[in-house]
Amino acid sequence: MAALPSMPNLVAFEAVARRRSFALAAAELHLTASAISHQIARLEADLDIRLFERSAHGVRMSPAGEHYLSRLSGALAAIAAATDDMRQGVSNNLYVHCSPSLATQWLMPRLHLFAQAHPDISLNLSAAHNHSDFALGQVDLDIRYGVPQWPNLVVEPLFEERIVPLTSAAFIRRHRLKRAEQLLNVPLIQSNVSVVQWSDWFAAFSDKRAPDRFALRFDRAHMSLDAAAQGLGVALESTTTGSKHLAEGKLRPVLGMDKCIRVKAHFAVYPARHAKRPPVEAFLAWLHGEAAATSSLKSA
Repeated sequence: MAALPSMPNLVAFEAVARRRSFALAAAELHLTASAISHQIARLEADLDIRLFERSAHGVRMSPAGEHYLSRLSGALAAIAAATDDMRQGVSNNLYVHCSPSLATQWLMPRLHLFAQAHPDISLNLSAAHNHSDFALGQVDLDIRYGVPQWPNLVVEPLFEERIVPLTSAAFIRRHRLKRAEQLLNVPLIQSNVSVVQWSDWFAAFSDKRAPDRFALRFDRAHMSLDAAAQGLGVALESTTTGSKHLAEGKLRPVLGMDKCIRVKAHFAVYPARHAKRPPVEAFLAWLHGEAAATSSLKSA
C-alpha cells in the first residue's frame, strides 16, 4: 500500500474544504487557526499539490483540491462508520457533545444521577457552539440548540422552554418595573445566539419596538444570566438554563411568567445507526427522563 498522508492533516483539509474557512475549521476541531494552516501546508507539501488558493478575500479550493475532496470524503465517511461499528462492539464509552450553556447550567448538575445509574458507562462530554460533525466518528450524540434543520439525522426535542425577561429582585425594585414599556428605559442584555430575541418579545407583549442597541451582548446564555444576576440589566433568557439562578433567588421574572415565549430549542441529535449502541440508548432514556422531570416542575 502506498504511504498515506497524516490522518490529522486529512481531517483538517476536509474541515477547511467544507467550512471554506481556516478559522471555522479550527473552532470545529478545537485547534488554533495557525495549527490548521500548518496541517494544510504539510499536506500540500506531501502531495506536491496546491489544495487551496488564498487571497485577501479568504480561501477557496483549487481545482485539484475539489477533485481530492470528492475522492476523500467517501473514504473518511467509511472510516467514521467503521469506527462507529468498532465502538459498538468493543467498548462502553459514550461521547456526548452539548451546547455550552445547557451543559453548564442544566446537564452538569444532573450527571451524577446518570453516573450512579450506569457506572459501567464511561462518559466523555464536550461543549461548544459548533455542532458535531458525525462523519468524523468522534461523537455519539449531540445536544444541539437552535432551529432543527439537520437533515439525515434523528432529531428529538427535549423540553419546552419559557423565555422571559429576568433580572435581580433589587434591580426590579430600584427601577419599579411593572410594565413592558418600562424595559426600554433600563439596560437590556442581548444574547446573540438565542432563538428568541428582544424584537420577538416586544412584538408579543408590547406595541413598542425593541431598541437597536443594548447595554451588553453575550454569546453564551450563562454569561447573560450572570450579568442579570449582578444587576447589570435585564436578560431575555430561558427559565430552564436559568433554573439555578431562579432557585437561589438571584434572578426573578420581571413581569411574571405570563410574559414568556414558549419554544422548543434544545434537541438530542444523532445518526440513526448510533441508537443501536447500548450506551447511547441508556443515555437517551435517562436524558428524556430528566427532561420530562424538568417539564413537570415547570407546570407544577
